Amino acid sequence: MEMIADILLVAGALGAGFYCYVLARRLSRFNDLENGVGGAVAVLSMQVDDLTKTLQAARASAGASNESLVNLIDRAESVAKRLELMVASMHDIPETPAAPPPPEPDSPLGPVFRRHEDMGASQ
Repeated sequence: MEMIADILLVAGALGAGFYCYVLARRLSRFNDLENGVGGAVAVLSMQVDDLTKTLQAARASAGASNESLVNLIDRAESVAKRLELMVASMHDIPETPAAPPPPEPDSPLGPVFRRHEDMGASQ
């Protein structure tokens, strides 16, 4: 009886050893940096780092653009106030009639018509 128990114990130990060997091979293929999930995790980690750097640069650029826009808006509001004051002050100015066109110089002979010799020769 003890011999049967010993045989079963050795068989169980051999089975467990074989199972551990198979799991070790699967795990090494799983963690392979070129083909397995380990490579995918490494690539994703690098992409996350790149995206983090890009996001920080975009935040800095957006902050600078925001400051620039705030300054431009302030300037535009001050110019708008000045324009409103100018338009309001234009209502106080009396309207003046438009100046008449300057008189044409009168010639003592009236209008003068001249014929060019080139035009007569081409006909």
